[in-house]
Formats: sequence, structure tokens, C-alpha cells
Amino acid sequence: MAKRSIRFGVIGLGLMGREFASAAARWMHLLDLDFQPVIAGICDTNPALFGWFQANFPTVNISTTNYLDLLASSDIDAIYCAVPHNLHAQMYTDIIQAGKHLLGEKPFGIDQAANRSILAVIEQHPNVFVRCSSEFPFFPGAQRVIESIRERQFGTILEVEAGFLHSSDIDPNKPINWKRMVEINGEYGCMGDLGLHVAHVPLRAGWKPHNVRAILSNIVTERLTKDGKKVPCETWDNAVLFCDVRTEQGDAFPMMLKTYRIAPGETNTWYINIYGTEQSIRFSTRHPKSLLTMRYTSGGRQTWNEESLGYASAYPTITGGIFEFGFSDSILQMWAAFCDELLNGHTGMRQSFYCATPHETAQHHALLTAALESQKSLRCVIVE
Repeated sequence: MAKRSIRFGVIGLGLMGREFASAAARWMHLLDLDFQPVIAGICDTNPALFGWFQANFPTVNISTTNYLDLLASSDIDAIYCAVPHNLHAQMYTDIIQAGKHLLGEKPFGIDQAANRSILAVIEQHPNVFVRCSSEFPFFPGAQRVIESIRERQFGTILEVEAGFLHSSDIDPNKPINWKRMVEINGEYGCMGDLGLHVAHVPLRAGWKPHNVRAILSNIVTERLTKDGKKVPCETWDNAVLFCDVRTEQGDAFPMMLKTYRIAPGETNTWYINIYGTEQSIRFSTRHPKSLLTMRYTSGGRQTWNEESLGYASAYPTITGGIFEFGFSDSILQMWAAFCDELLNGHTGMRQSFYCATPHETAQHHALLTAALESQKSLRCVIVE
């Protein structure tokens, strides 16, 4: 089968830039797709990062420290941009104005004003395809949860819980980096970097919070620089958002969203739990093969049933169904969805779950902006 190539430039060659490139290298893992990404250009302000890409991707023909070189190249169709939050507004708008399709990283702007400026440029360039990275909903268990939401299997929804927990900052002696600096990461702290992962599925379901009461925690208030000097660490480490959801269908229920950088015992756990009068469901990447469901019958027992999911992905792969699905698999699936929608449109995709949209990032910013105000005022705040 002849494959249509999408020539990508990668801006930001750190952890996630390498993960995307690795997904492109594994493209033969996916079955029956007539498109593929090609790594054609790379950019980072640190040229020491070029070597890994150049050694593993002979298709790279542009290596630069200036991202504008990628935008000026006719050999680049689309950009994956993974840079600190304070650079989003400038870089994302430059990418879009250059006519390059974009998959950007969350939160899609350091604050609400930056996000609005990006969305205004998207509105001016309707032929440019733009999405935001969010890979966890592509886990098989998450896809089953999404299927249950679409089929409205829960009866009356009683409560929703979703979160992203890890312990990357539990060591108080860990040196400070940009994600712990307000001027680079933004005032959202942990919510900006982790929150869209948590909000993606609820927002896609139409569960936009009407109001929020936030409890934000700055647990480690000082951290060491690389040379051993103590400096203030002012970003929020942990956040709990208590939300009142009111849907267009007339549903109303509480929703609790958590983003923790200091969660003892957790490495990188994404979860969603939905409780309803007819069915409840739970899924966590801590136990990626397990899906818990409880269906109620009149007078029946309330018993959680555990199903071992195996490898059942949105886009079919060579992997046998008995094996485990992991983080790198979710990234591969997300990239397949991005390329699929880019080439075939929303209605022509081979499966129906698409990447996070710019509109969903705007909803996310509205929630986080209200959460900051809630923390400052110690009250419940309407989400505009």
C-alpha cells in the first residue's frame, strides 16, 4: 500500500520530541494505514541534542537552532512543538501563520490571554490543522470509558473523578527546573502542565464545569539550583478542583479533578472514575489491563467486575491482544489520530476519537483561571 507522507519538523528535542520521533520510527507497528509521518527537520536551541535524531533519522534534512528555518522550508508540512509554556503564544502563532499544521503541547499558552491570542490566529487560518497533545485517552481502558460515555450507559451520573498523579517532585533536593518557575511555567503550576490530560475526556463528553472551588498546594517552597543555591519555588505542586458540572442535556453532578506532582507511590498515573445509577466504571494507567465496571439491576448485588483488556487499540497494530499496552503505544495511537484527521478530516477518520482541540484548550484555560481566583479568594468561582 502506497503511503502518503506528512513531513514533520520537530521543535524542542527533549523528552517528548524524542518520544514523537520514536513513534514515527515505529510506524510499521500500525496496520493498514495509508499515511505516515516523516521526520524532515529538527530544531532546538541546544545543538548537542541534534546527534540522536541525525543518527536515527536519515530523513532529517534541516537541523537548526532557529525555528523560523523550519517554518520557511517547503520541505516541512507540519510541526510538533514541545517548548516551555512562555514560548507557546509566539511560536504557535508563527507556525500557524506560516501555514504549517501544528500539534502543540499543553496548556497551549502560558495563561488565558496567551491561549486567546493563539486561537485568534487559528480562526484567521482555517486551512491550517491544529490540535493539542493528550495521549492518555488512547489507552484501551480509556477508550472503553469513552465508549460508555457516548452510549450514555450510566443512567443518572452521580459523580466523576479524574486525575493525573506522579511523584516527580517528592524529593525536596531535586534541582529546580523551568516547570517550577512561574515566569516560564506560568501561575497555573502543576495544573498547566498536567491539567489537560485530566480534563480532555470530561470536556469531550460535554462536562464543562459551571463553577470550581480549588485547593492548591505549594509544598516545596524552595529548591536548589544546579550550583547548589536555594531559590524560591513558587509554583503549585498539587491541585484539587471541586467542580459543579451542568450539561446541555440537563445533567448536574459534582466532578473532582486532581493534578499532583507530589503523590507518594505514584510514577505517572492517569485515571478516570464515573459513578452512575445504572453503571459505574473505573480505569487507571496504574493497572493498564484492568477495567472495572459495576452494572446495577433492580434488587441485584452491587459487585465490581474486573475485565483484563489486553491490547485493543483504536488503530489496529501487529501486537497480539494478550499483551500489555503502554505509554509509548498511547503516543503512537495519538499520532495516528492526528495524521488521520489531518488528511481525512474529522468525519473521514478510521476511528472516531480525535486529539484535543483548540476549543478544548480554551475551556481548560477558563477552568484553570477560575481555579486561581478560587484559591486567592477562598471561594467558589464561576467558570466563564
